[in-house]
Formats: sequence, C-alpha cells, structure tokens
Amino acid sequence: MYHPSGLKKLYHQTRRFLAKHWLNLWRPYQIAIGGSQGKTNTTQALAKVLSNFGHTIVTDINLDTTFNVPITALKIKPWTKFAVFELGVDHIGEMNKHFEIVSPQIGIVTGISAVHSDAEHFGSIKNLIKEERKLIEYLPDKKDGGVAILNYDDEEVRKMAPYTKAKVIFYGADKKHCHYYFDENSVKVTLNGTQFKLFSTNFNQFQLISTKLIGLHHSYNLTAVYATLKTIFPDDKNVNKIFLKTMSQLQPLRGRMNIEKGPMETILLNDCLRASPKSTDEGLKTFYHIKYNKGKKVAVLGVMGELYDPIFEHKKTAKTLVEYPPDIVLGVGEYRKYTIEEAKRLGFQKDRLFFAKDVFEAADILKKILKPGDFIYLKSSLLRNLWRIIKILNNQPVCCQKELCPYEHCKM
Repeated sequence: MYHPSGLKKLYHQTRRFLAKHWLNLWRPYQIAIGGSQGKTNTTQALAKVLSNFGHTIVTDINLDTTFNVPITALKIKPWTKFAVFELGVDHIGEMNKHFEIVSPQIGIVTGISAVHSDAEHFGSIKNLIKEERKLIEYLPDKKDGGVAILNYDDEEVRKMAPYTKAKVIFYGADKKHCHYYFDENSVKVTLNGTQFKLFSTNFNQFQLISTKLIGLHHSYNLTAVYATLKTIFPDDKNVNKIFLKTMSQLQPLRGRMNIEKGPMETILLNDCLRASPKSTDEGLKTFYHIKYNKGKKVAVLGVMGELYDPIFEHKKTAKTLVEYPPDIVLGVGEYRKYTIEEAKRLGFQKDRLFFAKDVFEAADILKKILKPGDFIYLKSSLLRNLWRIIKILNNQPVCCQKELCPYEHCKM
C-alpha cells in the first residue's frame, strides 16, 4: 500500500476529502466490484452496458485502486447517473479506506483466490477473505435498497452471504441455488469469442450470449453483469435487448485473454497482465477448449506472486495441466519448477515439459520448439513481464534483465 509523506500526503488527503464530498453532493447510483479475479472485465462490461441508460463513470483500468477511487469520484458530473468502482485490496484495512469515499447500493464479489495472501500483504487467505467480505458488510440494509451479488460457485464467496444485511442474489452455474445462472454445457469458446446460454429463475427461456471476449470465465463475469442490470431495472423491457447487443460488441482488453499475432508466424493468446491460481486454471481450461489444429498448443506459464504458500499453489497448477493438457508446457521462473516437477509426477509426458529460469532462457527454448502455425498461451503477471519473451523472439530490444521488471520500462 502506498504511504505518501510531506506535501504528497497532504495532496492525497485533500483529494480524498474532496472526492468524498463531491460524490455525496451528486449521489449517482453506485456499484462496487470486489474479489480476487474477474473484477476488471466485470467492471468494464457493466459500465459499458449502463452507459446505454445514462452517463456512467468507471474506474480506470491502469491506476492503482488507492488513487483510482478518489480520481474516479472527482470525475462525477451533475448529470452522472451511474458510478462503477472496481475496489481492489491487498492490505488489511484497505476496503475501509475505499468506503470512506464510496457508498454503493450494489456490491459484487466475483471470486476468491490466494493472491495477496503472502506475509507482505494480507498474511493469510483468511485475512484476505475478511477484507473482501467488508464490501458486502458495508452495504445498506435490503429495506434501503442494498444488494449483494455473489458468485455462488465460489465456496468462500457463498459463505459471505450471512455477513450482509443487504438482499443477496446468487449467480453461477448452479441452477438450483442461483437466481441467475448459465448452462456449463452450453459454453463454447473459440478464437473469435465466447458463447453460452443464460437463464433466470424468473423465466424459463434462455438467452444466448455471444461476446468477443475469450474465456470460459466470462460466463461468470457476464452473468454477474446481467444480474446487476435486472436488479437496477427489474421492469425495463429493453434490458435484455440492450444487454445482448452490448455484450456482442465488447472487445478483449489487451493482456487479458486477447488473440494477436505471435512471434515466428504463430498465434498468441495474450494473458500476461495478471496471474492468480484461479485465473491461471481458467486460462488453461480455455486454452484447452479452443479447437485448434494448425499447429501445437504451447503454454508458457510465469510465476504467480504474493501467495501465502507459493510452492503449494504452483504445484496445484500441475493438476490442471494434466486434466486440460496443452501439447507443450514451459514454466518460467523459480516457483514454476515445482509445477513442472509435479506435472511429471502426475503423469504428464516428460518430453513435453520444459523449465526456464528466466525470460532469456525461455526464449532460447521456444526458438527450438516453435513452428509456424503454433498457438501460444502466455500467462504471467505484470511485474514478471513475460512479454519480454515475445520481444526477444521478434528480435526486438528488451528493456532490462531483471526478474521483476516494472511495466513502465518494457511495455507491450
């Protein structure tokens, strides 16, 4: 967490004070999104569709939440109807700071993963869950319009329900317990996007959702968006039509499961901005389910940071690799050697597993493996910056040789 001092501290305190009172002055309808993964895509999709109903302000995807919340609040205009806040947290007490400014009517929790659970951040998964849970603990009572929209399929999120006084709406794939649910068997993902059937307990007919967003996990994100829309506009007959049209127009954010031209005449599934255990698993499942026969599927996996038990979490990836196997796996970085070793132990074919200590060694290995037409899945966090591998393979200069490479030094 950033702790400014001197004049900078005064500046940030003043900005937060102004943001709080500015937001209270105009009082747009506020929605807050929390959770360990899926926040950004859910936030951006929700803001996009809400803009059809009135002026909408949303947090910037490139700013740290500490700055993002007050900056977003100060963008509110007298005519702003909706304000959508992505509330990221990585330290105890950070959600409290957010709620010094925001006062959402609706809170969405997308899922819980072990990210930020290391000693320098939350210190445990238990502390992480307690902090994320504050999002719905602070919501208004249901009689005052407070609504908590929770991912039922995530056990830790589901167990949050008793901690809020707001009305609880569940979404997910469990049709027995979810107010809004999708058919898991209907989810289809291709190089061009994702399609699935979306249901509500209030009607028997389904809606066929088609989006250019790539990933099995988007069935959760977009179901959460739909649940939010129906909460805000329960009687608006145009909601379904507007939702379907807007979802079909969404474009993948770069570095968050987007398709682009890869090095050495390959195709690249670029997912190198965030890496948690759950997002890595979902990415590998998506990579597996995309039908592709023009070349090998090559998964390049970077280290996941800020984990309470990094060895355990990196070993867990091996189980997903065995269940949803690519043709080739390359682990990059110290902890990924545990993934490779565990995959061997679980029976993954040894000659299809590779390990590299850094991006330079990884590029050397890929030069020998890759052929024109191959399909690469690049999974990494922003700080590890595995994008340098692509630059090396394209014979482009690389910013630095550090393992942890600040993104500003070596952009995509």
